[in-house]
Amino acid sequence: MFLGLDLGTGSVKALVLDEGGEVHGEGSAPCRVGAPSPGWAESDPQDWWAAAAEAVRTAIGLQGEEIEAVGLSGQMHGVVLADNTGRPVRPAVTWADTRSREQLEAYERLDTDLRRRLGNPPWAGMAGPTLLWLRDNEPENYGFARWALQPKDWLRLQLTGEAASEPTDASATLLYDVEGDGWAYDVIETLGLRAELLASLTDSAGVAGQLGREAAEHLGLLVGTPVAAGAGDTAAAVLGSGLRLGSVQLTVGTGGQIVALRDRPVPDSEGSVHLYRAATGHLWYSMAAVQNVGLALEWVRRLMGVSWPEVYHEAFSVPPGAEGVTFLPYLTGERTPHFDPDARGVWSGMSLNHGRGHLMRAALEGVAFALRQALGALEETGVQAPELLLAGGGTSHPLWRQLLASVLQRTLLVLPDANVSAIGAALLSGVAVGAYSDRDVEVLGLATNLVEAVEPEEDEGAYAEAYQRYAESYPCRTASC
Repeated sequence: MFLGLDLGTGSVKALVLDEGGEVHGEGSAPCRVGAPSPGWAESDPQDWWAAAAEAVRTAIGLQGEEIEAVGLSGQMHGVVLADNTGRPVRPAVTWADTRSREQLEAYERLDTDLRRRLGNPPWAGMAGPTLLWLRDNEPENYGFARWALQPKDWLRLQLTGEAASEPTDASATLLYDVEGDGWAYDVIETLGLRAELLASLTDSAGVAGQLGREAAEHLGLLVGTPVAAGAGDTAAAVLGSGLRLGSVQLTVGTGGQIVALRDRPVPDSEGSVHLYRAATGHLWYSMAAVQNVGLALEWVRRLMGVSWPEVYHEAFSVPPGAEGVTFLPYLTGERTPHFDPDARGVWSGMSLNHGRGHLMRAALEGVAFALRQALGALEETGVQAPELLLAGGGTSHPLWRQLLASVLQRTLLVLPDANVSAIGAALLSGVAVGAYSDRDVEVLGLATNLVEAVEPEEDEGAYAEAYQRYAESYPCRTASC
């Protein structure tokens, strides 16, 4: 049995997988994200640690002694400053945080060769700009810290007592050389950051340590259980879903990711799409990233004071196009294709005949339109996407799936409603202890077990007109818009 532990934005999930790929137990526990100042998004890592215990104990039940290895996945881009014992120096700065907007200027000042080797457009909320902000604004915390870790790497430090990183998360920090496939020490030096804050790199499917006694007792597992390095949540999800070269996956969760595997690093010359390392096989993936998907829809739901069933009932009682109401979901700025941390959310086109259902219908459509723009940006890099694998916990309602298919004008091949990131993490742990090869992992992916295919409905003009309103509401710098 293998345990996958997925540290998400709003929850920690755990999943037990047997060698044949069958799930034997799952657990989940919530964790909080706070906003102590406008544009900030922070979490207490000790919340993650408590939630991990609850999720793991629920998932394993009485199977704790049968767990052969543990693998991790987690939210990307964040920074946990920790001392030499692993204790957090301050709350973690997460991916949704945009406080480091001014620090992006330091990246603009890098010479052309250094920027090119990073292979990614600068964005507030990524580890490099966040570390610059911490250095500039909290010099005591920055100077005292021994480690600057990605969230799942901090969690692994608690499990094993050993600090490490791996390429999938490291390549998303803006401190990674995609050409040299390792830390970009010349960029780090030019930016004036402390290179010793960054942990050494190991393979995602490599053993990065063993469970210590306190961690084993905390989780209900055996002391000495091997722990794989793991992967960032998107790379783990690609592995867990079984994405192949030539296919494209849309994951709908707190954020949205549209991902295509690459057999070599292919940076986007327009700077609208990310390029990160995949978890196995020395592959890479191009990713169009949308900040505000479930994040925005959950905000709308809470603002309206309704349950999710009420959201869907009222929203889909309104015709496509929301009778002229348009929603821009940019509550935390937006990445693909705008890369503007100062973008903000808007409802427009409202009149006295509109009600709550119109606002919620417009919110669903606005998120779908954001994904449509992102897909266009990815396709501009040469990716072909006649159909999309659909994953993520934010796609369970059939009418929402249909709306996505119709707006994107793509067939959606729906994967089982499973935590694909945790599955990917569990598979990596199996590779780490020799139970699987990379090829075995590909075969075990969920893509061979699709739930259904959702075909786009004929677009009779309502979505086309609504998308045009959306696209004209915010300037876009790529041809895909």
